[in-house]
Amino acid sequence: MKTVLNSITAVVLASTLVACGSSSSDDSADVSPPITGTTGFSYDATSLIKNVTEEVIIDGYEILNSKATVLHNATLTLLESKDEAALSAAQQAWKDARVFWEQGESHIFGPVDSLSIDPHLDTWPLNTADLEALLASNTSFSASNVKNFDDGVQGFHTMEFLLFGNGLEDNNKSIGEMTIREMEYLIACAEVFNIHTQSLVDAWSISANAGGEPAYKDYLLAPGNNKYASELGVIEELVNGVIGIVDEVGNGKIAEPFGTSKETSDTSLVESQYSWNSLTDFSNNIVGVKNVFLGTFSGENDSPGLKAFINAGDKELAVKIETQIEAAIAAINAIAGDNNVPFRQAIKDDVARVRVQAAIDALGSLQASLEEEVVPLIKKWNL
Repeated sequence: MKTVLNSITAVVLASTLVACGSSSSDDSADVSPPITGTTGFSYDATSLIKNVTEEVIIDGYEILNSKATVLHNATLTLLESKDEAALSAAQQAWKDARVFWEQGESHIFGPVDSLSIDPHLDTWPLNTADLEALLASNTSFSASNVKNFDDGVQGFHTMEFLLFGNGLEDNNKSIGEMTIREMEYLIACAEVFNIHTQSLVDAWSISANAGGEPAYKDYLLAPGNNKYASELGVIEELVNGVIGIVDEVGNGKIAEPFGTSKETSDTSLVESQYSWNSLTDFSNNIVGVKNVFLGTFSGENDSPGLKAFINAGDKELAVKIETQIEAAIAAINAIAGDNNVPFRQAIKDDVARVRVQAAIDALGSLQASLEEEVVPLIKKWNL
């Protein structure tokens, strides 16, 4: 989901970028060096950058793309079969693709931003009024037409609504509740979705804009270009990314619908509310942070991530961040409680609200450590 960093994060990161230069949003190669001297530390980030770029970011987008293909195929089968098994398979395919998108929100930079793939795939809230008007119209639901629709009536949440229903009473839409028009729209949305995920893979691996520009990975792997003046800019980008999603989950996705009391809580603000998948979304967002931190994707390798960089400058801080990441994930997972309460119900329940607040607090502690300790540590790096 597209968001903007809060003022605290923006100020902290802006001060770092002014002092150190070389972020992807600054094309100037004329930068000031980081602080050096006896308090500094040395670290060769080449392997870290290569690993995170290829084994975490690109691998994640490739898996997302493969899951998008499965989802599209499942929607075709749904129209052909029109039975509960096919609907269930399509619902699961949506959830499977959602995992890899949400984990990837820990690095929303580069083509996912410049090609507007984030809003194409994950605009929230869904424009249900326009969606229902389209379903009631005679509009053709071809992929070429749907691709030109407003972002508010395509992507993850349009498909979620079509597959699961409105989520008010349950998330168990039956095949008898689904119309042929809904199935046709779903197929077109899934096809467009798959087109965008393929574009994302191609932009990172082949060409960033399909117009002769290098693959975006090349900017990270060989800094000293108009995106990243040095390895410093790449590390800043990665740190910026994880801070951004921790902030978004704690202060946006959870805190905004939570409100200041049970009476001010607002279920209409809950993302992925139709499928009751919200807590899984939030947890996967922070698992994405863990992936970048450890340099692993689904535990597939043990190559370096941000932890190795932080460890080189402050071993205790590296342990602290890892502990706080795990604590944040555990706190989010605990919100459902023994009765597996969905988030939209948890924010209206006195007992569950205590667990929600604990998750907000855990995310706040992680964000504070990243902003107040990791960001200043970057400035001590002797390149």
